[in-house]
Amino acid sequence: MLSKTNGIVLRSVKYGDSSLITTLFTEQYGVQSYLVQGVRSAKASKNRAGFFQPGVLLELVVYHQPGKNLQRLREFQPAYLYGSLQENIIKNSILLFSVELLLRLLPEGAPMTDLFEYAFGYFITLDQTPVAGIANFPLFFIIRCSGLCGFDLKGTYSEDTPHLNFQEGGFTATLPTSIPFTKDEDARALDRILQTTDFEGLKAVEMNAATRLRLIDWYIGFLQSHSQHMGNIRSLPVLQMVLHG
Repeated sequence: MLSKTNGIVLRSVKYGDSSLITTLFTEQYGVQSYLVQGVRSAKASKNRAGFFQPGVLLELVVYHQPGKNLQRLREFQPAYLYGSLQENIIKNSILLFSVELLLRLLPEGAPMTDLFEYAFGYFITLDQTPVAGIANFPLFFIIRCSGLCGFDLKGTYSEDTPHLNFQEGGFTATLPTSIPFTKDEDARALDRILQTTDFEGLKAVEMNAATRLRLIDWYIGFLQSHSQHMGNIRSLPVLQMVLHG
């Protein structure tokens, strides 16, 4: 079946002498793998292979066969051209971290339209936001993606529930009985992010780099313990270095 859909590039690997196999998060079909023929040949424009770098937003015409492991692309073109995201080292580190999070978190072949729409808009907003306003983006992205995948934290921070409990998956009145332990001030900071509903509000949430990185680590661990798809995030050390800088 031939159909149109938008997609976010998650990963691409070389195939043969001139082709690619690319993993895309598509609006209509969820995560799918596609054979892209001829984009690396000597006759092909260099920009065509460049369309399949992680995080690129594409408009697609695809051949879709349900149950098939490798689909085919008929047409592709940029859905949005980044202005700074791929050149700025801080934005690019956040981009690569966010893309890898999607790659690890999402199951294959399961349409997740709400998450796709959020991620699509997130990358555009990341591109358009000045660098001074993006430090909270990675944590915000983890929280929103987790919620849209069904991994919401329970409860809210209060004087009665000041502790982040890894095993309970939320805020509790009692300290966790096992690691990881989280400072109460970190729990308070996370709650401020959890109460934020948009990117404008995110800019107003003040948080130092150390707290931000501890919470990112905590949330990744939370997802690893509750999702069968999550593994180690290889881009995390680079993100940590960039955010600390």
